[in-house]
Amino acid sequence: MMTPPPHQDLIVQRPEGLYCPPGDFYIDPWRPVDRAVITHAHADHARRGSAHYLAAAPGEGVLRSRLGDISLQTARYGEVIDHFGVRVSLHPAGHVLGSAQVRLEHGGQVWVAAGDYFVAGPDQDQREDNASCTPFEPVRCDCFITESTFGLPIYRWAPQREIFAAINAWWQANADTGRASLLLGYSFGKAQRILMGVDAGIGPIVVHGAVEPLNRAYRAAGVALPATQLISDVSDLASLKRALVIAPPSVQNSVWARRFGDASDAFASGWMQLRGARRRRSVDRGFVLSDHADWPGLQRAITATGAPRVIVTHGYEAVMVRWLREQGLEAGSFETEYGADDDGDGAEPMSAPEAGEPDPPATPATPA
Repeated sequence: MMTPPPHQDLIVQRPEGLYCPPGDFYIDPWRPVDRAVITHAHADHARRGSAHYLAAAPGEGVLRSRLGDISLQTARYGEVIDHFGVRVSLHPAGHVLGSAQVRLEHGGQVWVAAGDYFVAGPDQDQREDNASCTPFEPVRCDCFITESTFGLPIYRWAPQREIFAAINAWWQANADTGRASLLLGYSFGKAQRILMGVDAGIGPIVVHGAVEPLNRAYRAAGVALPATQLISDVSDLASLKRALVIAPPSVQNSVWARRFGDASDAFASGWMQLRGARRRRSVDRGFVLSDHADWPGLQRAITATGAPRVIVTHGYEAVMVRWLREQGLEAGSFETEYGADDDGDGAEPMSAPEAGEPDPPATPATPA
């Protein structure tokens, strides 16, 4: 009796990105291709130049705002599209608005490419932790492709309600002394997550011009963000002394930031878990707030898929692959370009850590 041929891998590496041979399409390609399935609209996963795009419907607004006039097909979460015999569906990833895991079914196999994702802790509520987007849903599969941006045991997020309580206390204390609170967080995803978690009753909320267009896309998708305004819209300049100002990290020490006078500044990122990160950032406060899964979250997500095979795409690949093999799973990694242009946690530029402190990935492949 002849041995049946082995299953064809449903996703392989190519110079353009992660490729599905039977479906003849790419997932989050980093070079222009004919057909691209996009997990989410962060810059390292959604790039200009491809002929046709497929993405989850909730992310249409942010994707168009970032890529412009593209040929875009959208699908509801869970909706199945048959493409050359490959059954393709998108499932919530809990990372940012419209973020999705890509499920592929073909030839008796099911593969899931997760992109970037966020999973709440065992004692936390997923909707409470990231109310700005649809929470992560595990998808059973034969092979799971996972990120590992924070794939080290040191990364363990506190309940996010505690982080938001700390942010609110910092903002309130500053407002009581007549200082603006400048909170640095990435324009897409992090800024909106902050907005959903803070107490808007403390004072006015001012956002940078890079943040407001994305706020509009979130509101258009039904996310009830609190009221925000641009500094050019503020008529009572004295109110800025009680304001929370949300802006991308690039504005730190800029002319724009100096318009708020003697403001207290802070940075919201998963990298704030690292000892010395706040000092290197030269900010008053650091808040550990990430849109990526921490070490226990990665483990929970992988276990929930039931996949006997796992491929790690970016972050601390070697550590994650070693842990997976210790669990008896077949594990390997894909070399990707995710993270290089990301505007989330995965691309946070950091200087060399102090001795004994783990480096952020040298070539991080994903955002938080």
